[in-house]
Amino acid sequence: MRRPQHHPLRCCMQKNRTDKNIHHHPPMGGLPDDLVIFILSKLSSSVTSPSDFINVLLTCKRLNRLALDRLVLSKLGARAFAVKPKNWSDSTDRFLRRCVTAGNVEACYTLGMIRFYCLQKRKSGLSLMAKAAMNSHAPALYSLAVIQFNGSGASKNDKDLRAGVALCTRASLLGHIDSLRELGYCLQDGYGARKNVAEGRRLLVEAHARELALVIREVTRSTTPSNSSMLTWLTRRLRNLACHSGSFLPLLEGYGGYSVAVQPVNWFMREWFESGRGRLGEGLRLCAHVGCGRPETRPHEFRRCSVCGKVNYCSRGCQALDWKLRHKTECSEFLPWVVVVENDGVGGVAAVVGGGNGDVVA
Repeated sequence: MRRPQHHPLRCCMQKNRTDKNIHHHPPMGGLPDDLVIFILSKLSSSVTSPSDFINVLLTCKRLNRLALDRLVLSKLGARAFAVKPKNWSDSTDRFLRRCVTAGNVEACYTLGMIRFYCLQKRKSGLSLMAKAAMNSHAPALYSLAVIQFNGSGASKNDKDLRAGVALCTRASLLGHIDSLRELGYCLQDGYGARKNVAEGRRLLVEAHARELALVIREVTRSTTPSNSSMLTWLTRRLRNLACHSGSFLPLLEGYGGYSVAVQPVNWFMREWFESGRGRLGEGLRLCAHVGCGRPETRPHEFRRCSVCGKVNYCSRGCQALDWKLRHKTECSEFLPWVVVVENDGVGGVAAVVGGGNGDVVA
């Protein structure tokens, strides 16, 4: 049986309390402030939840002061900002702004998304996301691309497809999977870029391979006898993708319950609206992909499924992910067959064609 793993910050905090209670030693063994700040900055990037960092702040006055140093705040990772909507407050907003001032790119992106979509402070939200994007933050580049594709926060005439493609291209060069997938569909369909089916398919295969590699990594972290067959199948699938990188391969149907990690801010946005903390305007809906959380900023902003017309998506990437996760089975129930009638001038000829593939239409 594997022993439970604890975050180094939490273990350090517990050790300090033990030393203080038994040996009456000062926290961190009387180390100089500069050395303590250096240690905290190295550990802060691996924080797994806000509680890990909060526990350090509550340990003692000295750690509270040193943990709020600019160097430590600038190194905090995305999980440190994974706050729940029910816990959002002015103090949370102030802490994020303090991290932004310290130069934390993740804080810029997180606060930018929350302000733009949840608090409806479009200008400041865009400014923060742009600041993160200028520091080569791939999720921020992709989010700005989605905004450009949809004209979010503005009118339909403010869409800039070329700008969206350019932002996706830059994020894809950083290895961002959603950007690779979105750019692949853009090239395949000629959406905002010159149509290049072969290159679009190559990018889609690369996105699938990167996604599958992340799933394999997740499986290997918790390898058990029940996961051995899954790991073997995933490894073979990845090799197949690598051997056929020049040809089109269909979307993977599923990963046996495993999924690629979603940005904490996306969960925050979905819970923000679904819990009732934030309210959508009349006629506005969330992106149907469960891992997205983006809401419409005007009626009919997102594209709908061309088959059932009952779900909306902010991007082709979200549509593709939701199609393989759940919508493929739900959508086929509404329109399994389509009857096409052709008139040759003499008599109508009817042809029965298979149901749609869940494409989205504007």
